[in-house]
Amino acid sequence: MAKLISHGPVAQNRKARHNYAIEDTLEAGIMLTGSEVKSLRLGRCTLVEAFAEPRDGELFLINAHIPRYEGASHFQHEENRKRKLLLHRKEIDRLMAAVQRKGMTVVPLSLYFNDRGRAKVQLGLAKGKNAIDRRDDIKKREWQREQARLMRAKG
Repeated sequence: MAKLISHGPVAQNRKARHNYAIEDTLEAGIMLTGSEVKSLRLGRCTLVEAFAEPRDGELFLINAHIPRYEGASHFQHEENRKRKLLLHRKEIDRLMAAVQRKGMTVVPLSLYFNDRGRAKVQLGLAKGKNAIDRRDDIKKREWQREQARLMRAKG
């Protein structure tokens, strides 16, 4: 039997931190159906190609893949449907203004259950990195590893 997740991370979007420079993060609730929650509690979700998009004054999570829950009878959910994100009006307006600026997007960084058992999405306000920025990040990371290796060798 699969292990249920009562709280803690369900899915993380590691590619987001590689492809984007995250400028700000915030937490949002997410509207889900019962079978989606059950599937998430089994730890099944993919956020790799997901993004958040403002539509008609609301924010929606697009392309988040939550597989079907086998235990649900005929009340199954659509796996890649758009899901409404729950935020305060001021937060939505701030994000919409930032998205209208050049190069900004809202990407989900992780999906998790909080201490009260509610599904939450950590969103990042991000600006896309180009290839040069990614190479610089790799160089910095390798240099930090080399420094740590040298420090351990010295004792």
